[in-house]
Amino acid sequence: MKSLMTWHQPQSVRRGLGAALLLLMMMMPWTLLFAAADDSLAAVKERGVLRHLGIPYANFVTGAGDGMDVELMQGFAEWLGVDYEYVKTDWSSAIGDLTGKKVRSNGDDVEVIGKVPIKGDVIANGMTVIPWRQKAVAFARPTFPTQVWLMSRADSPVSPIRPTNSLARDIVKTKSVLHGKTLLGKVNTCLDPSLYDMERTGAHISLFDGTLNELAPALLADESEFTLLDVPDALVALQKWPGDIKVIGPVSEPQDMAPAFRPGDDALRESFNTYLAELKADGRFDALALKYYPFVADYFPDFINAKE
Repeated sequence: MKSLMTWHQPQSVRRGLGAALLLLMMMMPWTLLFAAADDSLAAVKERGVLRHLGIPYANFVTGAGDGMDVELMQGFAEWLGVDYEYVKTDWSSAIGDLTGKKVRSNGDDVEVIGKVPIKGDVIANGMTVIPWRQKAVAFARPTFPTQVWLMSRADSPVSPIRPTNSLARDIVKTKSVLHGKTLLGKVNTCLDPSLYDMERTGAHISLFDGTLNELAPALLADESEFTLLDVPDALVALQKWPGDIKVIGPVSEPQDMAPAFRPGDDALRESFNTYLAELKADGRFDALALKYYPFVADYFPDFINAKE
């Protein structure tokens, strides 16, 4: 009788045991995933250094040892209790240097075209979050607002558009000035004309061979009537060459810039997000952004003092 009672347990007990067993089975893969994710943070701490992949661009990485993203990553390394190391890269190599996979964009898709050595832990240099990149890297929380603008020399006969209450109409008006004009852009970046259907404008498009930092000087040197610039580079150009360059209008929706981590390096990425939230909460982030981009609040007033 005793063994019979043990075998035939009450139905509620059997349900409870079954539910517990099912829950355990469901949780095991997630436990393994979190353990694997934790390796990214543990690896940085074990190595004792955070490797910051950066490209000299605007005021994010100035090339002189400072910049908004340089200071951001130096602070993150200190917060983690490790040393900081800057690893210079370029736009064509950065994602491969991070992930070990050399990639090529194809519209909103990405194609893996080879394997390369991993050289860093995070890319931070004003990298715009665009669809094809989201398939190759894991972006952290945004650190800067951006948008792509059409720029010309100040002496251009084309006037800046008069803004309406519709961004879509403003973009159409901006693109309408390009028919028969020359336009500079740069492939495999956020300034790739194909991302914004610029070929439909009737513009004569040239793909620039130099760096993004050289686009504004090329415009001023009369290499083209117009160029695409994103907000950070445009703000730097307007500050550096006041009265020589002007904004015609927008060609994109608002976008975000953010540090990029390897897919699967969740622990390291979430650690950065926690660090970033602390900076925003106590005002240090606003001070850093305004140090390198003092006019950003004029164009994006909601960016400063935004806690999230």
